[in-house]
Amino acid sequence: MTRTVLAVGAHIGDMDLTAGPTLAKLVLEGADATIVALTPGERGHPRLPPSEYKKQKIAEGEAFATAIGADFIVLDHSDGFLPDTDDVAAELAAVIREKQPDTLITHWKHSIHRDHEHAASLTERARFLAGLPMEPADGVDGPRHSVRSVLHAENWEDMEGFHPSLYVPIPDEAFYRWVSAIRHQAFARGETYGFRYIDYYTALMTTRGCLAGYPRACAFHTKGTPEITKLAGP
Repeated sequence: MTRTVLAVGAHIGDMDLTAGPTLAKLVLEGADATIVALTPGERGHPRLPPSEYKKQKIAEGEAFATAIGADFIVLDHSDGFLPDTDDVAAELAAVIREKQPDTLITHWKHSIHRDHEHAASLTERARFLAGLPMEPADGVDGPRHSVRSVLHAENWEDMEGFHPSLYVPIPDEAFYRWVSAIRHQAFARGETYGFRYIDYYTALMTTRGCLAGYPRACAFHTKGTPEITKLAGP
């Protein structure tokens, strides 16, 4: 059975970093994956104006998704001002109905970044709306769809109360596909505010792999007891 996964980030690059290795693994195993950015993340560059950086971010997000074999969608909300409203949740619910995912991946609900908290809330609300009967006037097209599970990715900005309960082993092929793709994003290379994102998440995968008994693993928060899973297949 082919799995379908939808990863929802507040900005372009959020899910690329935190869920990207897992998405690459799933695609290699035959799954369908889509990355959704609720904003471009256009205010994340200290020197470029938002309008210029927006174009760069969208190009980087598209290139990353293509490189790992995923689809890419970016909604046109404003970085730093992402509203936690039913209108935005309805936009995302329409994407859920279109893509019919088995699993949603998003931010943890507590963060130093309000956009991340709103993304987590919007994903839960969109999951609910996607399963409701709707009419054309409601703005949510497509057949109803119930999403089986929601995973919260590990992000250094979202660590308050985050406790890993799911470890996904990341094989070499998926890891190197992710590295090859993510290094083309300027912020991930540390060219915006200097944080060494690629080094951090590479080291984090090694740390989580030690706990899971694999060379590398990604950690997620989900309901239930801690487990190690392949997250794909029957």
